[in-house]
Amino acid sequence: MWLKPNRALSRRDLRRLIGVLAALALTTAVLGAWQGNVFAPLFALVESSAVAFALGVAWRAGDRSERITLDESSLEVQSLPGRRSARFPTYWVRVRLRSGQGRDRLLLASHGRELEIGAFLGEEERAELSRKLMVLLAELNQQQRR
Repeated sequence: MWLKPNRALSRRDLRRLIGVLAALALTTAVLGAWQGNVFAPLFALVESSAVAFALGVAWRAGDRSERITLDESSLEVQSLPGRRSARFPTYWVRVRLRSGQGRDRLLLASHGRELEIGAFLGEEERAELSRKLMVLLAELNQQQRR
C-alpha cells in the first residue's frame, strides 16, 4: 500500500494562488499609499512574502508518504522522503486505533515497539486503513497455519 496525503492544489495552482493573493495585497497597499499610508506597500511586500513562504511549506508537506509492504514473514513501513523504515513480524504485529492528542492514532505494535502510521490521513481513512490491515494480517496468518 502507498499512503499519501490529499493535495488540494497542483504546483501550478499554488503559484496562481500566491500570485492572486500578492496582487490583491499590493493593490490594497497602493490604495492605502494613495490615501497617505506610505508604509502600506512595504507591509504588503513583507506580508505577501510570508504568505507565499507559509503556503510553500504547507504544500511541500504533502510530499511525505508511507509505503507499507506485507509478505509472509514481515510487515514493513517505509517513510518517505526521510527513508525511515520499520519492520514487524507479521504473526506478532498488532494494529491498534488509539485515541490521543485530539484524534485517533493508528499504531502498529510488536515486541514493545510502536509505530504510528497514516498521521497525515483523515479520521475515516485511518479507520479504513486499520480495518484493511487487520483483515490482511488475519488472512495471512490463516494461510500460514494451514
